[in-house]
Amino acid sequence: MSRLLSELRLAALPPAAQALRSDIKAFLAASLEPAPAHVRARSWMGFDAAFSRQLAARGWVGVTLPAAYGGASLDAFSRYVLVEELLAVGAPVAAHWIADRQSGPLILKFGTEAQKAFYLPRICRAEAFFCIGMSEPGAGSDLASVTTRARSNDAGWLLNGQKIWTTNAHHCQYMIALVRSSGEKEDRQAGLSQFIVDLSLPGVTVRPIRDLSGDAHFSEVFFDNVQLAPDALVGTEGSGWAQVNAELAFERSGPERIYSSIVLLELWIRLLRQNPGGHTHAATVGRLAAHLATLRNMSITVTARLARGESPVVEAALIKDLGTEFEQSIPHVIEATLGRGTGSELESELCRALAYVSQMAPSYSLRGGTREILRGMIARGLGLR
Repeated sequence: MSRLLSELRLAALPPAAQALRSDIKAFLAASLEPAPAHVRARSWMGFDAAFSRQLAARGWVGVTLPAAYGGASLDAFSRYVLVEELLAVGAPVAAHWIADRQSGPLILKFGTEAQKAFYLPRICRAEAFFCIGMSEPGAGSDLASVTTRARSNDAGWLLNGQKIWTTNAHHCQYMIALVRSSGEKEDRQAGLSQFIVDLSLPGVTVRPIRDLSGDAHFSEVFFDNVQLAPDALVGTEGSGWAQVNAELAFERSGPERIYSSIVLLELWIRLLRQNPGGHTHAATVGRLAAHLATLRNMSITVTARLARGESPVVEAALIKDLGTEFEQSIPHVIEATLGRGTGSELESELCRALAYVSQMAPSYSLRGGTREILRGMIARGLGLR
């Protein structure tokens, strides 16, 4: 435990990153149309390609990618500030989200020069949207048991299998899929590789899945004898497990793991300020604020390690587990404080946002790895199993 805690020593956002905040706030104030809270609460599930292209025009998509590939050559701290501000106002970021957060950095780290030259400029212009092909029916968060297979042939690789819970696959041009390229399911991590799959290829079928809120941001994706070119392989054959773990450090530690319910929380506090009896919930607000501040500091600390080029997989898993538990608690806390309604417009807006977040909150501890999987990783990192 002491080793893990030593890796989470307090870090701070540097002045250069903080200096971006005012520019981002001004851009969002000028660019975003007013929207009700239940729409803004969708934020990193809200798909708006036009808004992503507006961000890209400011150099704010692919911000950590090198200028040579169209990026802004900024560090992970600058991206942290950008993401904080986007989520705080509920901006629709889903279109470019995956490519910016992990697909682009993955290609930069493990891809060939040809892959970097082709994909990274398109990501930075918000012209290439990526989804992640990890989970499968019967495998879920146990990624080592995936059975989708790519077999080498004279034309490259022949892909067969299925992925599920693939966010925004029906809107994306590409998927980075973790599949088995050698060995069998029982071989677990051995024999796994990552491939860039063009979702327009023959044999690819994408079916959206409608959730309880009525949205259809998840999809299941089927591969039926999909022929991939030789250069679809990312990195080296058989190295997929190590690569995907490096990728997951980006996915699990960012502000989105603590801010998914932030629009709802901010609206509730606004309502309390307008309510003469709102002060009776001051202790509850203070407890949530202290919890959020602590998680934010931990998240920034993991970002500091990412900025140094490290791969804090266990620490990121800890942030994700604690962060999603906090996010899920917010709608429960707010529900418990609501009494007889006054019928005010703000209260009606709060109820609509609360209904949406309550429906979505169970997914917070599923996406990016289930709580059980994450706690197993943490236990191994602490030497407990």
